Amino acid sequence: MRRPKSIRRWFGRKFGYSRLVCLILLIGLAALRISDFAPIQELRVRTFDFYQRFDPRVKTARPVTIVDIDEPSLKKLGQWPWPRTHIADMVINLANLGALAIAFDVVFSEPDRLNPDVAANTMRYLDELTRSKLRELPSNDQVLADAIRRARVVLGETGLPSVVSDIDKELPFTGFASLGDKGSREPRFFEFDGLLRNVPVLEKVAAGRGLVTIVPERDGIVRRVPMVLLAQGHMMPSLSLEMLRVISGTSTILAKYDLNGIKSIGVRGLDIPTDKNGQFWVHFARQDPSIYVSAASILDGTAPVDKIRGKLVLIGTSAATLNDLKTTPVSSVMPGVEVHAQVLEAALSHAVLAQPNYAIGIELLGAFILGLLVIVFTPNLGPVTLVAVGALFATLLIGTSWYFYREQRLLIDFTYPLLSTTAIYLTLIFASFVREQAQRKQVRDQFAQYMSPVLVEQLAQSPEKLRLGGEEREMTIMFSDVRGFTTISESYKSDPQGLTALMNRFLTPLTNAILARKGYIDKYMGDAIMAFWNAPLDDEAHEINACNAAIDMLEKIDELNTTREQESKEGGPPFIPINVGVGLNTGLGVVGNMGSDLKFNYSVLGDSVNLASRLEGQSKEYGFPIIAGSRTALAAKDKFAILELDFIMVKGKTEPEVIYAIAGREDVAQSGRFQRLRNLTIEMLACYRSRDWEGALASIERGRRADEAGTLTYLYKLYEARILDYQKNPPPDDWNGAFALLTK
Repeated sequence: MRRPKSIRRWFGRKFGYSRLVCLILLIGLAALRISDFAPIQELRVRTFDFYQRFDPRVKTARPVTIVDIDEPSLKKLGQWPWPRTHIADMVINLANLGALAIAFDVVFSEPDRLNPDVAANTMRYLDELTRSKLRELPSNDQVLADAIRRARVVLGETGLPSVVSDIDKELPFTGFASLGDKGSREPRFFEFDGLLRNVPVLEKVAAGRGLVTIVPERDGIVRRVPMVLLAQGHMMPSLSLEMLRVISGTSTILAKYDLNGIKSIGVRGLDIPTDKNGQFWVHFARQDPSIYVSAASILDGTAPVDKIRGKLVLIGTSAATLNDLKTTPVSSVMPGVEVHAQVLEAALSHAVLAQPNYAIGIELLGAFILGLLVIVFTPNLGPVTLVAVGALFATLLIGTSWYFYREQRLLIDFTYPLLSTTAIYLTLIFASFVREQAQRKQVRDQFAQYMSPVLVEQLAQSPEKLRLGGEEREMTIMFSDVRGFTTISESYKSDPQGLTALMNRFLTPLTNAILARKGYIDKYMGDAIMAFWNAPLDDEAHEINACNAAIDMLEKIDELNTTREQESKEGGPPFIPINVGVGLNTGLGVVGNMGSDLKFNYSVLGDSVNLASRLEGQSKEYGFPIIAGSRTALAAKDKFAILELDFIMVKGKTEPEVIYAIAGREDVAQSGRFQRLRNLTIEMLACYRSRDWEGALASIERGRRADEAGTLTYLYKLYEARILDYQKNPPPDDWNGAFALLTK
């Protein structure tokens, strides 16, 4: 019989304490998911937001039109609220134009302040006969009620945080029915203590009534719209659901239940999936100005008939002054009335999203299966395999979730299984790291008395790197630098932390662009970067990859400038655009561990490195952000827009070099505009090098006329200045067209 100490050793050897900890962690994370811990919930919905931004709903039809109480309408008809007679005329005109149904995203909770009897009682200097005639006129509310009676109209109501008045039991409510086993879990409907209804004369004649209240989530974003709510003790449909009920011709809304809560809300011919609390995940499309019609055009009869006939018409506002703007996953500012329209469009086109009640079961099952696989196999795998398996698991989770969203329109969360698996994975890695550190400590203890601490540490990490020296290889070298960084730095002289943050913001994407194209970052020099290709790993396409990386870097900088400009408009620091110059050159270099016995770095030396640095410095003079040496350009000529710039003698070198601009990728090279400019530039250079100054100037003028975008402005000015100088001071007879640069 094993003693306790022997049992512990056997357990630690066969199973491992780290695995036991991970099993406990797996169970604990499952408990957090079941309780829907707020950070996990937020991470989940943010993921679904990204899905919608990346792949929003595509409109195949436009069954809804919004009659917009917009700024022009307010300017023409006066401030809101308008007289109810105007609203009545709008309802009548919409009905005459063939509107299928009309819904108000506004509430008429008080009698019209412009009713004739109000005027009779409040206006001065009226004679009694006039007052009597005014009192005999029908109220504006009655005029609107008569118009509503003759059309299918849904009135908007709103929930309130407190009771403002008792519910009039004589006024109608929409009926609800339920189907299915409710189980022991009651839905948690959005509940309001109070209910604000319309004036009774309107409520009695309306075809339907629904809540216009849209409840954003904790972060202020509208993702789910409650289809059923509780207000002052009464079950109420949302405005959009009530509109669907009205056009379906049914008197009752059907709520279908399963053991977890509500699974769908239905009207005749339409079943709308919801979450367990009756909320509808809105599959948002991008904002659509084409569905808006100005309210003023409805009243003056200029509205297009095709936008009204056979449409569901929502009457609401986009005016900022009326403060009905919402934030959605696809838009930071969307009028609330368009949110209702999006619900209707999604429901009618069956382009709906759903987070089924069984989704949590799928998520828990996925987390347990992947977690157990990680616990069992990770400690026995090597580091490369671990990374590959981790990437495989992440891809599997993300891909499965994306498949459900893209193909089934189901919201299945991958963040919880990924978070759970990652937490277990990192715990095991940490345990492995602790064991590895113990082993390295043994190496340090053994060699500390024979070597310096720096070398001992390198030996513990990678003994093969202790060899000095290098090898000669053909490589492509890159230097990049920010233009005018001194000016940018001066704008941050009172905010050094802000300058540091800005440097990180642009160095990070530039670094990522280089690394993504198989480059190696040699060093950072303030705002400049030095990188190279074809070392330490072989790269047969190093020139192509370097050119692609340079173009990627410019694109990343453009994106950053756009973001920073928007931040500046929203109150951020002053916007000064960041511009980057890049020099590329291909040639032989010596690469390897350079330095002393105590400290060295993997780096490259050689004449090709110096030329790349000089070319970067000339990018501003020629007006092109990417300048390449001849070997780089000629190797990349079939895949990029290559433009010959000059034949130069770099300071410190004895051999001239033809230099080129990398003006874009293959699509630019194939464009007619680029080919015209390239031909004119070739013609100009030929005249210039043959001393045909007048011909060269004529080519420059033709080029300027063809260069509408001003791409070659700097280049033409540079050559024009040289030619004018050569006309006064001709070059020597043995001049070969090369121009000696005076600066580095």
